[in-house]
Amino acid sequence: MKTYTIHTTGILDLWTRFLGAMLTLALMMPAVAFSQYANPAPVNLGTAGNFAILAKTGITTTGTTHITGDIGISPAAATYIEGFALTLPAGGAFSTSALVTGNVYAPGYADPTPANLNTAVLNMGTAYTDAAGRPHDATELYTGDLTGQTLTRGVYTWGSVVTIGAGGVTISGSATDVWIFQIAQNLTLASDAIVHLSGGALASNIFWQVAGQVNLGTTAQMEGIILCQTQIAMTNGATLEGRALAQTAVTLIGNTITQPATVVITPPTVTSTDPADAATGVALNKHIAATFSTAMNASTISASTFTLMQGTTSVSGVVSYTGTIATFAPASDLLPSTIYTATITTGAQDLAGTALANNYVWSFTTGTTVTAVENGLAPQAFALFQNYPNPFNPSTRIQYSLEKAGMVSLKVYNLLGLEVATLVNGRQEAGNYTVPFGINTGTFGLSSGVYFYRLEAGSFVSTKKLILMK
Repeated sequence: MKTYTIHTTGILDLWTRFLGAMLTLALMMPAVAFSQYANPAPVNLGTAGNFAILAKTGITTTGTTHITGDIGISPAAATYIEGFALTLPAGGAFSTSALVTGNVYAPGYADPTPANLNTAVLNMGTAYTDAAGRPHDATELYTGDLTGQTLTRGVYTWGSVVTIGAGGVTISGSATDVWIFQIAQNLTLASDAIVHLSGGALASNIFWQVAGQVNLGTTAQMEGIILCQTQIAMTNGATLEGRALAQTAVTLIGNTITQPATVVITPPTVTSTDPADAATGVALNKHIAATFSTAMNASTISASTFTLMQGTTSVSGVVSYTGTIATFAPASDLLPSTIYTATITTGAQDLAGTALANNYVWSFTTGTTVTAVENGLAPQAFALFQNYPNPFNPSTRIQYSLEKAGMVSLKVYNLLGLEVATLVNGRQEAGNYTVPFGINTGTFGLSSGVYFYRLEAGSFVSTKKLILMK
């Protein structure tokens, strides 16, 4: 009998080495946060977005405070802006302060300040309501304690108090990502708490909608737009890159508030199309192309964002994207002498996630197809050939030859002699022609039955029968 010895120590050693190698690789890889939520639209601040601080009942400061951006109050008067040592020129629309790099606005100042402030305060309330009403992606995340967490784009909601401890929180995403935090009670940043931004995230795209009070602890560092239904209170040394928009008061103690830098995001555009808008005589086998101003996210260029219509009828086809060019390849030849409309919708986005500002729409008209003249010689006679296939459904082809150039008419009639489609109506050179004809050609859709097509070219006239079977 053979005896087999299993060396368990050796096997365990190999597994230990393997797992250690995998752990080392994992630690070497950069930490990247991927969002599982769709990107919400930014909250429209209206003219409230013109202010670093906007409050209804008061703005007070003690200590060494500095504000970069305008501040405003309404309906409370300028006397409720305390600690700023305001200077108001006679008849001035705004005052100034050594603590403010910007202007200070209050209701008693010269026009148009009172009306502008009234609009800004209304816009602040509208923005608060908008943020509060967004459908949420996550509820009661981390039971309201965001300390040490990383949050990607999306809409988050809490019915409880939200706190950020000294360990801070990281908001991770691109420059086009948006975060909306809906908080039904207070928001508190502990002393030394920091809101970190990573991956290109911008303070201007972060919205803190708070129904309770916002409390920023000593030397806390806050990022984003604060839309507060009550009071925003900042203690000594706390900073804010963003905007403090309070429906009651803002109180400061030696703080720095810097309005976020204006970021101009240029949406992609369609710079050219082939065929061009209003083009005529477009080949029936034409692939429709659009060139963008920048590289696009290929996953957003599809049959749902790049469409082709013949009247109210959708044209089937395959959409592809390479470089900066999107192409729509119709599944079959286009109909002759027919107007088509191509559309690229705002669902098309560039690599940064920025969509077209508006749908891009253009139209063109098809011509007819001329086949080559063999041996460089024109046909020896006029001729109209039997369509093929016949019977047909949904389309067939009609061929004819022209001995010499001239005005040509090719029309289709029903059994009552009523014209149902004009396929050709214009001057053509000598040659052999092929014209597609289908059930959606002409003024109205065709039903099953017998039809006649008639070719007139100078003194040549010929009529043949075709049959549509559905």
